[in-house]
Amino acid sequence: MTDTTAFDWRPFLLRWSEEWADCLPDENRTEDDEAARQARWLGFPPASEERITAMEERLGRRMPPSYRGFLKVSDGWRHAGEFVWLLAGTADAHWHNDESGLAEIFEEYLDEDAGPEERQEAEIWRRGLQLDVESDATYILLDPEDVDECGEWAVYTWASWRAEPPERYANFTELMQDLYREFHSLQARPGVGEPEFANDTTRELDSLVEEARLEALRGGWEQAQEALDEAKEYGRPRAAGLGDQIRRLLAETSTVHFEDLVSDPRYAPDLLPPLVAEHAKHSYRDDSILMFHLRGADEDVVSLAHATLDRVRRGTYRYAATGPFGEAVERARELARWGDTDGAWRTLMNALPLWEPLGPDHLAPLGWVADPVLGPLWTPERGRELLSTPRGGMAGEKPKPTAALDPGDLAWLAESAAGNGFASYRFVLAEGLGPEELAARLGDEDASTAGDQNGVVLNEPMTLWEAGDSLRGGQVEFSAYDDRPVMAVGRAGTGTGTGTGWSFAFDGTPAPFDKERFVSPATAVGAGTRAVVVWSGLKGERLEQFFHLSVARDGVEQYAFTYAEGEVRRSGQIPPALDPSRFLGEPESVAEAERPLLEAVSQEFGVQLPRHALVNGRLHTCTTRSWTRPPRDGETYAVIRLGFHPGPVPDSAWTADGGGPGGA
Repeated sequence: MTDTTAFDWRPFLLRWSEEWADCLPDENRTEDDEAARQARWLGFPPASEERITAMEERLGRRMPPSYRGFLKVSDGWRHAGEFVWLLAGTADAHWHNDESGLAEIFEEYLDEDAGPEERQEAEIWRRGLQLDVESDATYILLDPEDVDECGEWAVYTWASWRAEPPERYANFTELMQDLYREFHSLQARPGVGEPEFANDTTRELDSLVEEARLEALRGGWEQAQEALDEAKEYGRPRAAGLGDQIRRLLAETSTVHFEDLVSDPRYAPDLLPPLVAEHAKHSYRDDSILMFHLRGADEDVVSLAHATLDRVRRGTYRYAATGPFGEAVERARELARWGDTDGAWRTLMNALPLWEPLGPDHLAPLGWVADPVLGPLWTPERGRELLSTPRGGMAGEKPKPTAALDPGDLAWLAESAAGNGFASYRFVLAEGLGPEELAARLGDEDASTAGDQNGVVLNEPMTLWEAGDSLRGGQVEFSAYDDRPVMAVGRAGTGTGTGTGWSFAFDGTPAPFDKERFVSPATAVGAGTRAVVVWSGLKGERLEQFFHLSVARDGVEQYAFTYAEGEVRRSGQIPPALDPSRFLGEPESVAEAERPLLEAVSQEFGVQLPRHALVNGRLHTCTTRSWTRPPRDGETYAVIRLGFHPGPVPDSAWTADGGGPGGA
């Protein structure tokens, strides 16, 4: 709260007057303005106590302390900002009494659930004390019912052309300080042929901006942001562009435009990608807003913006940097594209002190947030860690690393209600195979024995939800015996158990589980490896929990069990640590058994799945072979085909024994 009793009005108003007088243009200067310029005083003679008392008797209320203090220095004010040309003194202040008719208009927008603040916006027009005398459709009202413990009245301002709700100030002092900042902001960018707006205030603020820049590079982003925000309110050049770089890493994306810096060819390669990525997320192909933020940019920058936008929309944008930090970026991308987001982030942070700015006003690497593989590494906590790390040749204390995002096990999959997003899931783990070879073996029946990954098609990294959409979007025929999911692939870590060098294939939106037709793909992974398959979720009309585990070595199943519909089917010699009888008792206990079962699998094989990459990131995907067996003699199945097919009905649409179409 501003201490209005201690505020010294005279030096504040003198500074404002002198700065206004020095920047007053020659054209359109009125006689009154010229007199104020020569006197270097925007105000009027001070009001005596008797005059203030008389005003209070006329209005029936004692004025708030800050307004009284102002009147004792100047009985009114000219050019309060740029849109209020005359502010009331003792003679002109009067009750508004809704002479504007705005109370009814504001009340029309209120609904039954409107809170006190919204109702205040309507009532202020009936009870407010009007201070604007001459203005550009701008109202300033003191509210006698919104009073704090010091006796200060809140102030509300509103202008129809701003199309925003009334703005509230705690007291008259805060209003005048804001109007002074508005005056500065509108003078900060003089037009062609106008003199530079420079004075003691602007020089102090520009010095503050420069120190904030250096402090930000040292890792003191909080202090830097506070200083830059203050300078921004005065419209100082550089302040908004520098502050937006900090805000972007703190997730304040909707208000980040980088101002003039983004159109500067030096900074555009790093600042355009995050601006373009945010625009692409919300633009729906209307690019006029993006071009508005690039007004003043040369043809090369505009061309770069269009090219970057195209790559972002197609998912082909790749962030690159120079020097040792650029080398770390490539190592981080390699880790992230196979799921190790924690390792990728630490790689970037370890190299960040070596990052080289593109120019003096470049505070942090930003282009990576638009990279489809590196962008998902970002979290608000990590953004603060990056900003707290000294960089760009500056010295400072390194911050404490943020906690890892991956728990290093499988048990997190049992927490779908906590936001992990997988009520049902299935995955394949393979020991000693890279993700690409695992994808080849799951997708190509011949490759399962030969270990050949030639011809396997890995899609560009995408989210699991995009993977599901790509499968549904391109599929025109659906069969009860055709369950070929698009699965994300990556590295499952070395873990802490007996296994090393594991890879995974994961499906977070599997088809319904059919225990009679299900065929575990563990055997398809083939020679030279152990393979583990887990499938868990809900099935049937009653949404009962099921759980399947199967393990194969060299293409031969060693053991398996399936819990479904209240019974356990098992085969082979199941190790004691994985014996389902340890976890499953009564039928209703299977939901509680999921976590300990996953913990046991994780410990038995020393494997893990990357939660952050699967839930928030983008990974390579592949389409696997079907997880259901072919139909047996006498079994029928349905085929649903989208669209009209003019040719003959294919064999796959008939029953297995040739009895006739099962569906079309």
